Amino acid sequence: LNKLDYLFTKNNPQIMVGGSGLYIDAVINGLDKFPKVNPEIRTQLNSDLKEKGLPYLQQQLNVLDPITANKIALDNPQRVIRALEICIGTNKPYSSFINQPKEKRNFTPIKIGLTAPRDIIYQRIEQRVDIMMNNGLLEEVKKLLPYKNLNALNTVGYKELFLYLENKCSLETALDEIKKNTRRFAKRQLTWFRKDKNITWFDVTTNPLEDILTFVNQKTAPQD
Repeated sequence: LNKLDYLFTKNNPQIMVGGSGLYIDAVINGLDKFPKVNPEIRTQLNSDLKEKGLPYLQQQLNVLDPITANKIALDNPQRVIRALEICIGTNKPYSSFINQPKEKRNFTPIKIGLTAPRDIIYQRIEQRVDIMMNNGLLEEVKKLLPYKNLNALNTVGYKELFLYLENKCSLETALDEIKKNTRRFAKRQLTWFRKDKNITWFDVTTNPLEDILTFVNQKTAPQD
């Protein structure tokens, strides 16, 4: 918020661009606050994941916090472990920390979504992956190989190239997987954002830039 306050002294409005729903929600609404818990809890949960499997952790979460178990993606081990470490470390359900009152923002968001026919979106995704490779993505991943087990690197683009560098697949296969997984991610993004009734959508193939600028100007114009 301090950074935003500074930026608003320089120019109003400010433009934020992002694809992550959590990132956007954090800036516009703020994050839920969780107490710090003993890091050994997560270490033990990761060990349980390897030795006993994800279903064991899912069962634990169902017992400790059935509300969260019914809401989160149970096939995502990172989310299951995150919820469990809060449950175990605080002796309270993870869900009890969700949607608590947050600090009021001193700005009014204007949400704009850009979309296009699916074939064009997929074509641009493939072009983007090729551009990233030409700009040195593989060299970047080589430097990160010693840290490949970090959760932050278990993301599209990195995890596929890690497999290539470990001789578990060809480079062609790795690139095909990056493009396929990015298409899946884009599909989930669209599904997520289309639930937000505050987003005004513009099709980049039919709406010229002037339409978007007119919309923003109307929204930011002083009200009589």
